[in-house]
Amino acid sequence: MNQSLSPLAPPSYAATNAVFIRRSLTLSLRNTESLMMSIILPVMLMLLFTYVFGGAIAPGGDYANYVVPGIILLCAGYGAATTAVDVSTDMTNGIIDRFRTMPIRSLSVVTGHVAASLARNLVATGVVIGVALLVGFRPNGSFLEWIAALGVIVLFILTLTWLYAAIGLVAGSPSAASGYGFILLFLPYLSSAFVPIDTMPHWLRGVASHQPITPLIETIRGLLLGTPIGDHAWIGAAWCAGLILIALVWCGIAFKKRAGRR
Repeated sequence: MNQSLSPLAPPSYAATNAVFIRRSLTLSLRNTESLMMSIILPVMLMLLFTYVFGGAIAPGGDYANYVVPGIILLCAGYGAATTAVDVSTDMTNGIIDRFRTMPIRSLSVVTGHVAASLARNLVATGVVIGVALLVGFRPNGSFLEWIAALGVIVLFILTLTWLYAAIGLVAGSPSAASGYGFILLFLPYLSSAFVPIDTMPHWLRGVASHQPITPLIETIRGLLLGTPIGDHAWIGAAWCAGLILIALVWCGIAFKKRAGRR
């Protein structure tokens, strides 16, 4: 007697994400050049500002403590920027067509890139902090304050990575995605990362004070170095929550538009 075969149930959302996260991590390990550059560039900037500009900016010799929190976020920015290129590559090389023929949620390919970026950036952050300790960074935060600072860094990485993922989805090519994403890397330079805001021209202080990087940097400084945090923690968290929400909606719309017309 012939019996109809029941269709296989599609994999769960968690299983699909796990597969794509593993795929993105594997691609990251193979692309060692991007990982090395995301570490080398922030380290070079830290050495440049500490040894070349530090004596002029902070004659007292304590500039390493000031600049390292900003370098940490700058490191995350360089590392997350490759997400835009990776996502754009997937959208333009035809692999999305293959994913759409499978009973899976294809948007998980973006989630995989975000998770891989988080892991990659945490490794790079650890290396940067290690080098910072060698050049004079002397944090005095407790264990719980280090955990809280790590939470701030993770939140920033996720925020920036989702924004880069959205840029990768709307860019016409990987090279265009790289160019568009480079714009976000200028934000740390227009913040309190390298110099106090009150030393900037008056017209620039408003820009530096009212952007997401400054409150996050001041929060990390307060947790690791004991400087006043004030309202910076909740302002930075609000910035990140709002930007993540915008990026998620942007990714959903952009992915549906790009993948749906294939």
